[in-house]
Amino acid sequence: MLGVESVTRWARWGRAYFGLQAIAGASWWIAVFTSSMVREATLGNLNPVAVAALDLPLFVVASAFAGFGFRAAAVVSTCWTSIVAVALATYATITTEAGWGAVIMLAAAAGALIALCLILLGRLPTSWIIRGPFTFRPAKSHPSAAKHVASTFVQIVIFWGSFLVVIPVTLAALEQRWAATLPFPSFAGPFGLAVLVLAIALGLWSAVAMSTLGDGTPLPLAMANRLVIAGPYRWVRNPMAVAGIVQGAAVGLILQSWFVVAYAVAGSLVWNYAVRPLEEFDLKERFGEEFQRYQETVKCWIPRVPQTPRP
Repeated sequence: MLGVESVTRWARWGRAYFGLQAIAGASWWIAVFTSSMVREATLGNLNPVAVAALDLPLFVVASAFAGFGFRAAAVVSTCWTSIVAVALATYATITTEAGWGAVIMLAAAAGALIALCLILLGRLPTSWIIRGPFTFRPAKSHPSAAKHVASTFVQIVIFWGSFLVVIPVTLAALEQRWAATLPFPSFAGPFGLAVLVLAIALGLWSAVAMSTLGDGTPLPLAMANRLVIAGPYRWVRNPMAVAGIVQGAAVGLILQSWFVVAYAVAGSLVWNYAVRPLEEFDLKERFGEEFQRYQETVKCWIPRVPQTPRP
């Protein structure tokens, strides 16, 4: 449970975000009415006066009141920001206009939702991540590792196909459709391909080590029954996460899509600050001092020369 002081501190951060959002929103509207380039890039052919009639009170003013601690205003601002983000994204996809406006408002909606959670809950509800199919459960033990290996490779096909093919290709297509592309150096594609091959090798090595030595799979609903500290796990505690994040960034370079690179960076933040603490708590609960010693010996993200955890 979070203490009152901690809840209050996080709520202050949430209010600070809304205060900054109010200032940014007001500045944006000034730019809209003074710069045709900003107006076309963010609103396309939409009537700025008609949009401002709703957005100024529901986005700028509501954010300002939320910054001063009015919870209802924070709810109004977040709901309105989310509606505008979806509407602009739809408009940009249909018309190829206002793409940068869609990008800005989607980012603002994500920030507002996080800030609202901090104000109302005093925390981010990260525990919701491990509900349903992502609930942490040990895998059923099998006398042979073959079933775990087979299950792991099915997971790889599904997860890599979804997170490294379907989602990136969709994001890259939206980036083009929204005319929100940024230039990449000529070597980005070949470099990304080389990095992708290395990251795939690391991911497969990690998956095989987990399924053959851990009596389980990397998936939360069928977790390993034994702590794996061999193979790449001797170098870094989360080689599969490292591989996945690097793969996402590499795919972004291959597609020359900053949307995809940003998606990989966002995924790394979600994993590090939301998923990893929950996973490590579960590992401490199940493996106790064994995991504690491993945690003290091997870094989470930065590889180091393999060392045998002290007995």
